[in-house]
This record gives sequence, C-alpha cells and structure tokens, in this order.
Amino acid sequence: MADLYPEIEPNETGMLDTGDGNRIYWEESGNSDGKPVVFLHGGPGGGTSPLHRRLFDPEKYRIILFDQRGCGKSTPHASAPDADLSTNTTQHLIADMEKLRVRVDADRWQVFGGSWGSTLALAYAEQYPERVSELIVRGIFTLRDSEINWFYQQGASAVFPDFWEKYVAPVPESERGDFVGAYNRLLSDPDPEVHIPAAIAWTVWEQSTIRLHPDTEAIAASEADREHAVAFARIENHYFINRGWLEPNQLIANAGRLKGIPGVIVQGRYDMCTPPTTAWDLHKAWPEAEFTMVPDAGHAVTEPGILSALIEATDRFANS
Repeated sequence: MADLYPEIEPNETGMLDTGDGNRIYWEESGNSDGKPVVFLHGGPGGGTSPLHRRLFDPEKYRIILFDQRGCGKSTPHASAPDADLSTNTTQHLIADMEKLRVRVDADRWQVFGGSWGSTLALAYAEQYPERVSELIVRGIFTLRDSEINWFYQQGASAVFPDFWEKYVAPVPESERGDFVGAYNRLLSDPDPEVHIPAAIAWTVWEQSTIRLHPDTEAIAASEADREHAVAFARIENHYFINRGWLEPNQLIANAGRLKGIPGVIVQGRYDMCTPPTTAWDLHKAWPEAEFTMVPDAGHAVTEPGILSALIEATDRFANS
C-alpha cells in the first residue's frame, strides 16, 4: 500500500484578489521547478489541509493548493453573520482557477479533485481541456438530482438510520418533504441559535457517513468547530439548492471533451456519500480514463485503498 509523503511546509503563500471582493488563499509547496498540480478540495466549503500536500511526491511536483471562496483562509468567510454567497458559484471558482494558473505561471497543470473537488475538476477540464495535463478524480459527484436526493433527502437514511435522526432533528416536521430547502432557510437565519445547530447537524451527518468505519474523533471535531461547520454547511447547501449552476447531467454528457487527457477515476465500492453509480456513468462516458473500484472503502480520501490508488496515480504521472 502506498503511504502519504512526509509532512512539508509551503514555499510560498498568497491571497489572490478576484476583483469582486473575494480574496483566495493559495500556497505552493514541493519542488518549485517540478510538475504543476492543483488540488481541489471537497465540500464545497471544506477547505484544504496540510495532509493534501502529502498526496504528491514533493521532489517531483510543484503542489498548488487553494481554499475556494468563503472557506478555509479565504475571505470573506461564509461563517460571517452577513455572508453573501451571490458571487460563489461553479463558474466563479473556475475563473478563480484560471487566475491562479496565470498567477503561478503554469501553462498546464495536473488537476486533482475528490468529492465536490471532482465536480469542479470535471467542470474546469471540460471548459479548459488544453490547460489540463492529467485529471485525477475520486468519489465522483456531479450534482445530479438523483445524487443530491440520495444523500440529503432520503436514500442514505436506510443505511444510517441512527445518524439520520440527528440530521433531521433541526428540521420542523412540516418541512421534511424537502430537507435541502429546509436547511437553506435554517442556515440563512441570522440567529446563531438557529443556524449554528443546523450547521453542526448538516456537517456531522456528512462526517459520520463518509467512511466505511466512522471516525469518532473526526465527528467530534466537526461538532466542536462551529465556524467551519457554518461555512461548510452554508456553502454546500447554496451549491446543492442551485444544482451547482449546471445543466442536468452536464458533466457526464460533456465528458467527450476530456478525450486525450490522461485520467484516473477512483471510487469506493461502499461510498454512501457519492454512490458508485455516478463514477460508473463517468467511466462509460470517458472510457479512456483508468477506472479503479476500491472494494473495501467508502468516500474518504484517507481510507487505505483509496489513498493507495491515488498516490499510485500521482506517482505514475509525476514524470510524464
């Protein structure tokens, strides 16, 4: 099994001014003369962490991480009482990526994304295929109604009835026909007594269900970090209620634009957050990409089989 690379610190950090009031935190680590790779975190709203640098050989890669709008170290933060998400859309994030690519002077870069990061990676690569040297995606999510309904409306409750009870607890009985819509109201409420419990319930539901074996420490951390939970839940819900500003099935239908880009798709067989049917649909639409179904994993990047498949992919592309 492939292991994470050793911990490293950034060589450079910065704040990218988007021109519309947002400032995007970005960092570069690894080999300044190495192969450029941009890491796209999940959520949306999850932010980056030092662990993400460790997916790439620091002697061979120039590793670019950034926190997407409203989360992590980017400003303004979506946890603020007056948070405005009107300029936080998929197209805004794609434009941010292009500005960042120009800022770091990369003609092309490897694009790596998991979960929501796979959505953004596919959307970016389909719009700018000439800028993508390779594409690595895992835990595939494309914001189709069936995907959102499965995890946030009803489907996964059959597998996790105990966790589901905590997820639905903040939602009044009268609003339980549309949990995404109900949470949109709760998370937008200016009263912290309303939006904080809702944000924690939303975030803990996801943290409780993304691994084959739940991580109690990670769940407890999600409950404790209120600022992260509010930003995470607000941004996710904002994207989900708007279906990512994508046409239905857009990313699968346009997968032909990826032809010619070396690619890898990694999916956990028992992923309850983004079930394998979406990864399979992408595989059929983009057959040139290598497809790996990890037999004993859920959704999280740190699960051994997923981690191993991803590092094997980044190692293989490091010299290409």
